[in-house]
Amino acid sequence: MTNNPKEKLFSNQFIQKFLNNETTQSIQNKSKLNELASSLSYYLKSFTNINKFLDYVCLIFKHIFKEKIIIIIPLDFEGKVWNENIKISADNQYLKIQEEITKFLNQFNFSKNFKIKEILTFEKSLKSNFKEYKIETDKILSRGKCRGFIYIFSNNLLDDSITDNSSFNFIQNCIAVGLENYYLIKTKKQHENVDREISTGAEIQSQLLPDYCPIIYGIDLAAHCRPALQLGGDYYDFMCLKTNISEKRKEKARWALVIGDVMGKGIPAGLLMTMLRGMLRAEVLTGLPPDRILHDLNQLAINDLDQSHRFVTLFYSDYDPRTRKLRFANAAHNPPLLWKSSDQKIIKLDAEGFVLGLQKDAEYHCGEIKLNENDLVLYYTDGVIDTSNSLGERFDEERLIKTLTKLCKQSYTSQEILNKLFKRLDDFNGQNRHLEDDASMVIFQLK
Repeated sequence: MTNNPKEKLFSNQFIQKFLNNETTQSIQNKSKLNELASSLSYYLKSFTNINKFLDYVCLIFKHIFKEKIIIIIPLDFEGKVWNENIKISADNQYLKIQEEITKFLNQFNFSKNFKIKEILTFEKSLKSNFKEYKIETDKILSRGKCRGFIYIFSNNLLDDSITDNSSFNFIQNCIAVGLENYYLIKTKKQHENVDREISTGAEIQSQLLPDYCPIIYGIDLAAHCRPALQLGGDYYDFMCLKTNISEKRKEKARWALVIGDVMGKGIPAGLLMTMLRGMLRAEVLTGLPPDRILHDLNQLAINDLDQSHRFVTLFYSDYDPRTRKLRFANAAHNPPLLWKSSDQKIIKLDAEGFVLGLQKDAEYHCGEIKLNENDLVLYYTDGVIDTSNSLGERFDEERLIKTLTKLCKQSYTSQEILNKLFKRLDDFNGQNRHLEDDASMVIFQLK
């Protein structure tokens, strides 16, 4: 047992002993009241059991206002009557009426969808059943919200009201603070649980993105996704169009390279991205041209996307290392930037196509280009060019093209170019400022 006198005051043993001891003298002197008030304040700092807290409040009510019967009806965090925590404070001389009140409370059926205005029906019924008592009512308020109700029974109709009594008001305010603190503790725990679930979801989603870039003959690959929140709506992937072949043979097989962006960010976008990934991976194995892949993917996903009120932009391409031909189709995604080494300039890879999830009969077109030594393709999402600085200026496509042009003119690897692009993005964004949207980039460079 603790030796701390304040902890003793609100221990279970102390409360039970005090409530059952008929010979306990009424607390009259100011110093004793101050001591109880001090212990109540101390309790508010650390309590976790609302039932025990309200028991302690009733104990104080009982010995300060021993000529009164006081009912505390708290509301839970959903605003419903908290039946299991309704408390009655009454001196031992009122045991019989206390039993009657308890019976009445047990019989009165508060609706599951309790509304505060319904308390008037309860109060009317309460006063009708206990006409011999003067019954005062008061709300327990915290931050402008009703957190419960207090009812004061007086057997003398001429008794003065205690609702203006400073001791009563102090204890009433402590109840309000105690209930509010308990709601905040519960809310915090709920948020912590949600945060853990989101962290787990983010971990799973990060595993859905490629852990590493595959080895494709004659290609130097690098990729990275930086979500704005824990879960993101950006997606990129590399898929070999041939299965059940050795890793060595896969290097020279045809590969699909895809990058996409679900409208929005956070959990909804992350879930849709995960769904789309599964559909696309199944579709890729058909070996169909890029335009057919996007057409069929749109047909598969449109119902789910329509119900979510979201859409997806996606750029799909496949590359054949033996011919160095890159075929592509675009569902309204940001066109990748192709650095043509022979011409020392950047062109956009684009093909006509509609976003996924908005139009059932959307059509897509297929483009094709032959790549040469030292050519480079940058796939990216709009979070890159939409990044803004403290002045509100966007990074924009023009700035991205200028930055990429300078880097391509030097002998950097794909990973080095990727790192420098993100570094340039961070410098533009400014210190201690997070990206407003998910940002992903893939560098595809011919050796």
